[in-house]
Amino acid sequence: MDEQFVSIGKAAKMLGMSIDGLRKWEREGRLIPVRTVTNHRRYRVADLRALMHEDAPDVARDTRCLLYARVSTTKQQDAGNLDRQLGRLTAFAAEQRWTVVAALTDVASGLNEKRRGLHRLLELAQQHQAGIVAVESKDRLARFGFTYLESYLHAFGVRVVVMEHTVKDDQQELVEDLIAITTSFSARIYGKRGGEKMGSTVRQAMATLAQEGVPE
Repeated sequence: MDEQFVSIGKAAKMLGMSIDGLRKWEREGRLIPVRTVTNHRRYRVADLRALMHEDAPDVARDTRCLLYARVSTTKQQDAGNLDRQLGRLTAFAAEQRWTVVAALTDVASGLNEKRRGLHRLLELAQQHQAGIVAVESKDRLARFGFTYLESYLHAFGVRVVVMEHTVKDDQQELVEDLIAITTSFSARIYGKRGGEKMGSTVRQAMATLAQEGVPE
């Protein structure tokens, strides 16, 4: 087959399963398609062949895993949140019988594009060092733009597996992200100092609300 990507119908036929079965695999994170601009599913032929055991190197690579864990602040890290998150991911990988190639972490906002751990993850994906990226929840990888990262990784034959699709957000982390967004946009309008001043103002206001116990 010369096509690099095929429709869900052709993918189901290649694997000898139903379309509903493929949709279930997508929900479980087992086989993630890319989306066209019209939101149609397209499956990478190489991934399908790997599942069919027609390409032994791809099969081996598919079980090699990169773990990625992230918290927003050093306070969360000091409280052990990062270690516990990484521990849960490690246990999850063991249950799936995946081989962990690297465990990458960041202490930074999910809006931060300059995370060292994330950039290292992308480098390893580009080098075809693993076929899976495991995260606890989507916002661990990125607060916004998760789908773009997922599509980028998929282009290198790497699928993203999310442990928990519904995770309650940490309130403090959301506050930090709100401050980061406010600071960024204010800096564009008023300059760097203006952005920092606005971010500080928002932080003080949020702290005051927390102290006064204002209901959400």
